[in-house]
Amino acid sequence: MSRKNGRAKRQKNKLQQLDYISEDNVVIDFHSSPHNDQYHPSHSRKSSSPAKQIKPIQPKNKSQDMFMAAIKTHTLVFGLGPAGTGKSYCSAAMAAQALVSGDIDRIIFTRPAVEAGNSMGFLPGKLDEKFDPYFSAFKSCLINNAGKGVIECALKNGNITVEPLAYMRGKTFNRAFVVLDEAQNCTPEEIKMFMTRIGEHSTVVISGDLSQSDIRCYSGLHDAICRTHNVKSVYVHEFEYSDIVRSDIVKDILMCYDDVDQKMHKYRSEC
Repeated sequence: MSRKNGRAKRQKNKLQQLDYISEDNVVIDFHSSPHNDQYHPSHSRKSSSPAKQIKPIQPKNKSQDMFMAAIKTHTLVFGLGPAGTGKSYCSAAMAAQALVSGDIDRIIFTRPAVEAGNSMGFLPGKLDEKFDPYFSAFKSCLINNAGKGVIECALKNGNITVEPLAYMRGKTFNRAFVVLDEAQNCTPEEIKMFMTRIGEHSTVVISGDLSQSDIRCYSGLHDAICRTHNVKSVYVHEFEYSDIVRSDIVKDILMCYDDVDQKMHKYRSEC
């Protein structure tokens, strides 16, 4: 082998050793020991730009602060409340922080594949492409908290996975931050199956709005809260209309449609 060909081969092998280069030229290593800050960008190899640090999480009100505190100290947290209260924002912020700091190995996002209103019909593409419309809002929250390059890198390497709820059967969540969104559309059987996937060193957040169920049967979210709210390391957090941070008009619109007392306290009277 000529000296030129040998040098080219060594250069090719060297490039193959890099795990991934994000869009902002930050090289991130995903394959170090999972118990040794495997995902922290500050431990990455040298790159042409400084490693990104995750933004400090800033809750927008006291209710969000309490919700985030509960996520830090409990294994299973239910987040209930109307649209615009920041359930997805808080969950994504905490998930991004846990992944970047190395506290968990992966983020798992799931939700029941139930559409609001009329069906969009058949969606072309592979499974992840079909499910992407359901994941896009949560992905945006992750990017806002950890940066686009970091999140796309994590998706490429499998540190963030997105799957329909129906694909959760038989799995175990170990060292993971798991988010079940739109849980009001789960049946009791589905949400029981999901909760029994929880393994060691994991955090699970189940969020939903009991007034916006798109299924005709009894909501599994309501059933799960009634059954598990007294279990150790389970926390139920309720957001109120006053906690809506999206805009004032959203608050006014929702109050036109919903009865506050019936919506936010329905599960209490039936437990």
